[in-house]
Amino acid sequence: MSRLASVASGPYVPPTPARELTVVSADGARLYVEVHGPENAPPVVLSHGWTCSTAFWAAQIRDLAKDHRVIAYDQRGHGRSPASPACTTQALADDLEAVLAQTLARGEKALIVGHSMGGMTVMAAATRPRFREHVGAVLLCSTGSSRLVAEARVVPLRAGRVRTWITGRVLGSRAPLGPVTPVAKSILKYATMGAGSAPHMVEACARIVHACPRAVRHAWAGVLEALDLDHGVRELHAPTAVVHGASDRLTPPVHARALVAALPQCVGLTELTGVGHMTPIEAPDLVTGRIRDLVTTYVTVPGTGPEDEHRATPAQIKEGA
Repeated sequence: MSRLASVASGPYVPPTPARELTVVSADGARLYVEVHGPENAPPVVLSHGWTCSTAFWAAQIRDLAKDHRVIAYDQRGHGRSPASPACTTQALADDLEAVLAQTLARGEKALIVGHSMGGMTVMAAATRPRFREHVGAVLLCSTGSSRLVAEARVVPLRAGRVRTWITGRVLGSRAPLGPVTPVAKSILKYATMGAGSAPHMVEACARIVHACPRAVRHAWAGVLEALDLDHGVRELHAPTAVVHGASDRLTPPVHARALVAALPQCVGLTELTGVGHMTPIEAPDLVTGRIRDLVTTYVTVPGTGPEDEHRATPAQIKEGA
């Protein structure tokens, strides 16, 4: 199956970007980046999760690009970004910093949105100078900072060592996912989505996830199993909102509550009843609405203040190779 497989019709068809660029990370890894919307609009940076791609944000991009500059990138090894032997949380932070450096003007603030591993990327980058320069606010969707395998409820057993061991083996499996069949969609829906998710939502998620190379899926599963970014949450000083699905089996609500308790400046918790792990696809309007609210409250449009007089415009930023 093509790594770029996605739905062909409906609200989850990936929009055509205004421009595309390649950003080179600190270790030389090359990252595919899309920019949508007006160049001088307030910026939103989207960081997707494990086994996903920029296609995951199709509904948000289509809506926001009318009046926002939306920057979405493929994590290394996902979508159109080539695989890299470096699979670490430090690499995730390096990648986000590189994207910010190449797509935002000096001192420009953005709303940074992370889903699942994308949220962990934000936590990993919390102390980085480039991240702090550019973050105006953060939205964390369906994510956690530690104990991901121990808390996951994908395996229907009582919490404990046996469930943790089995969950780790399931999530880290090297087995190919194969074609998107009705059985495959049923399994994916059970593991990652709410019971009431519409068929077109399940189809979109399945096509995105099944397009992820199995070697990449396996490599990053090991990183998530050993994850400990609790310190990053405590260092995330930007205004941060949290969204989670009440029926999330991969990152259950216990993670959202822990984030809210640890964040220095939490500005809201939104729990979505009946929604699973894939919040941007399962509840696109609610997630997009939260993004719009945060941009309105915390992100300044370039050129509106005296400090912007000598700031470079996005069009003046040199694109990557």
